[in-house]
Amino acid sequence: MTTFTESQMRQRARSKTGGFRDATTVLKEEVASANKMSSFDIFLSHSTSDAQIILGVKGILEDYGKTVYVDWLEDPQLNRRHVTAATAEAIRNRMHQCSSLIYVHSENSKSSKWMPWELGYFDGFSGAIAILPVTKNGESFTGQEYLGIYPYIDEAPRIRSPTKEIWINKGVNESRAWDTWLRNPRAFRKTG
Repeated sequence: MTTFTESQMRQRARSKTGGFRDATTVLKEEVASANKMSSFDIFLSHSTSDAQIILGVKGILEDYGKTVYVDWLEDPQLNRRHVTAATAEAIRNRMHQCSSLIYVHSENSKSSKWMPWELGYFDGFSGAIAILPVTKNGESFTGQEYLGIYPYIDEAPRIRSPTKEIWINKGVNESRAWDTWLRNPRAFRKTG
């Protein structure tokens, strides 16, 4: 399995932002110029401690033509540090505007209050969930046991074509292109 490294994501964020702006600056700029969207391809579930990494992930996904919801960019008024009914309702509404959820698993994921809740909620109504492991220095991915039922996201060259696309992997020998997976994501879950 290919994993994305923290350094790759930080480098991607630097290249996307010109190298001199931090996550807070990008946040302010995107909020100031944001065109509030009503639907997204991806709800990016992540730890807010990984802001710089998330900018890199978001940039890569956007390079593939995907629209990506990141709560602190689209809805900066939400206070995710405190679990409230109002914040939960806002996040639920946003999840319903998204076709899929990408769970960005990092070292910080286990301390997130929201990530397990987002995963469970999205699974209940959609099922289009994939794990994107971000590791340090290419380590192998080991997440909480419940993450093992979901496929993971990867980028790979398209067969017989020079273009690359996002792939969803059920295992080493079983993958589907993004659009094919999205048509029936529950059928492509890991079993056994």
